[in-house]
Amino acid sequence: MTDTPDIDPALLLPILIAPHPVLKAKARAVANADAELIRGLIPRMFATMYKAPGIGLAAPQIGQSVRMFVMDVKDGETNRPMVMVNPEIIASSPDLNVYEEGCLSLPQQFAEVTRPRIVRVRFENAQGMKEEIEADGLLATCIQHELDHLNGVLFVDHISSLKRNMIMRKLAKEQKLKAQG
Repeated sequence: MTDTPDIDPALLLPILIAPHPVLKAKARAVANADAELIRGLIPRMFATMYKAPGIGLAAPQIGQSVRMFVMDVKDGETNRPMVMVNPEIIASSPDLNVYEEGCLSLPQQFAEVTRPRIVRVRFENAQGMKEEIEADGLLATCIQHELDHLNGVLFVDHISSLKRNMIMRKLAKEQKLKAQG
């Protein structure tokens, strides 16, 4: 698969926009009893993420305060869809990377964020099996960004308060204009 998959509009979910309170709350761990919820969310979250378009989407962004996210950081031209349930970073490198980050919950807003270049993450996959991977570069940044969502943290929380306030004011103004027409 080399292109963005065809998207069934019936699968699309609304994405919450900051400063929605769910985006600032810590999500609860996914339990065995949530298996059906997670199975139902996965295709809908991928469809929503691809349509937006984005490379990652955390459950809190669609109003589900559970610890899971989907992402697809392409490897060249090849899609690499991944699901991470109850992820935790178990190691990170002292080496840092700076990426200009954006977020589907802060549309059209971007800022440079510094994060560890390499992370080792433990998680459950879509089938509930435990996995561990080491991620580098953009994949590591995406994992950290999405995991932040599960802890009620937005990328703007990693930048200066001056820049954050400018971005949040600009976002509020754009959302107000969008609502007016």
